[in-house]
Amino acid sequence: MNIELSRKIVSFISFCGLVATIIVTIYFYRLGLFKDIHSLRLYIENAAIFGPFIFILLQIIQVVVPIIPGGISTAAGVVIFGPFLGFVYNYVGICIGSVIVFLLARKYGKSFILSMISEKTFNKYTHWLDNQKRFDRLFSLAILLPVAPDDALCMIAGLTEISLKKFTWIILLCKPATILAYSMALIYGANWLTNLLS
Repeated sequence: MNIELSRKIVSFISFCGLVATIIVTIYFYRLGLFKDIHSLRLYIENAAIFGPFIFILLQIIQVVVPIIPGGISTAAGVVIFGPFLGFVYNYVGICIGSVIVFLLARKYGKSFILSMISEKTFNKYTHWLDNQKRFDRLFSLAILLPVAPDDALCMIAGLTEISLKKFTWIILLCKPATILAYSMALIYGANWLTNLLS
């Protein structure tokens, strides 16, 4: 399978995921679950262990294949499960997904990465690969700060000599700040917008 075809397939899957997200959102809205956050939480809690399990699985998948925008699913986790459990489920799913894309990139190389991200994004960070120590520092900083394309960088890390152990520790230690920042920004931003429009 060539890179262009792989890219089209990933784009199509992402588009389908976005459409599915819109459909589910409309469905939940018609059920009245967005009018009362307690109703939404109760609906999810009634799914027992399947609710958290499905959400963690969704987070793992969206890191590997961007089905829905990561920021949306991260904020949804906090809204649905509350600040603490939402953070935990986001953290577990995103960390597992990050390790998976790293291992896939290590096994399948540049062709896999270019099937998932644009060549422009790839080229933007390839100069980091010139020096391993420099890459480790920049990668850690990028994962810590909520501004870089984390998933793309996790794939690019698979092309370096960084060990799986070191990569995993960077993800485990640096991801919490990013997840917390995205969650709070989206939730408080949505509340601010709602108050502004009401």
